Amino acid sequence: MAFGLPPKRFSSGIAAGAFGLLFVSLGGWWFAIAVGVIVHLALLEFFRMAQYTGIRPATKTTLVACQFLLLSTQLGFDGGLAADLSAAVLPLSGAAICCWLLLQPVTGSIADIAASIFGLFYLGFLPSHWLRLRNLNNELNLVPNLDSFSSSLHGTLTTGMVITFAACLMIIASDIGSYSLGRSFGRKPLSPISPRKTVEGAIGGLFCAMAVGALFGEIFGWEFGLLMGGLLGALVALFALVGDLTESMMKRNAGLKDSGDALPGHGGVLDRIDSYLFTPAVVFYVVTLIIPLVNK
Repeated sequence: MAFGLPPKRFSSGIAAGAFGLLFVSLGGWWFAIAVGVIVHLALLEFFRMAQYTGIRPATKTTLVACQFLLLSTQLGFDGGLAADLSAAVLPLSGAAICCWLLLQPVTGSIADIAASIFGLFYLGFLPSHWLRLRNLNNELNLVPNLDSFSSSLHGTLTTGMVITFAACLMIIASDIGSYSLGRSFGRKPLSPISPRKTVEGAIGGLFCAMAVGALFGEIFGWEFGLLMGGLLGALVALFALVGDLTESMMKRNAGLKDSGDALPGHGGVLDRIDSYLFTPAVVFYVVTLIIPLVNK
């Protein structure tokens, strides 16, 4: 076992990592399509959990709305769609979901509306920030050392590529740190929602993500790189944990151990990506709103 992980969990984790590495490197529509496929599969699992609790969400409408949201986000960067029109997709999709529920033979309930709109937010709006991250350019001087960093790796790197990789590695560091250190030293339960998670594991994940974040802060050439990168790593670890516990809460409510069985050793797609849902928005707004102010 590597990092204390069972063989199936480790091998499927390596496969998922290779998949992510390939499509983040490719960027553009390849990355957008990959995110769209993952979102579609995860949304099916989310609605399956909702249905186990007796909720009747607008499944097909929300599935289509999430794909339109991702499509419009990518088109907004490629110049095929104005940014304002892209932003309009979210409220219009919410209205379409409510309209669909109104037209059903049995009128939808508050729970049906809430689950559908949350699905749009949780697996549409939040993942769209991965596309925003990957399409970042260096106009705001987000990575001052980009040219030297790229030449040292004998390749052409973009701002969006390196920041997306950094975000992913901080999440991975948080996951590995919390799992490995929690398994070895964990004593105090973190939350009744997820009894296996411990305070010690959460602290281990926090420090691992901060270390990776601090490293990237220095490599990227940020002012106060160690501090700013470490703080970003702390935020990533916190919101990765929120994503993990949110999904655990939903599984507990539905009476399910896993959201699905698509990935051996990991359960469903949603089980694998829960830490990756809230984090991209945090990284995007920190690097686009705060880092440029600090780097001035």
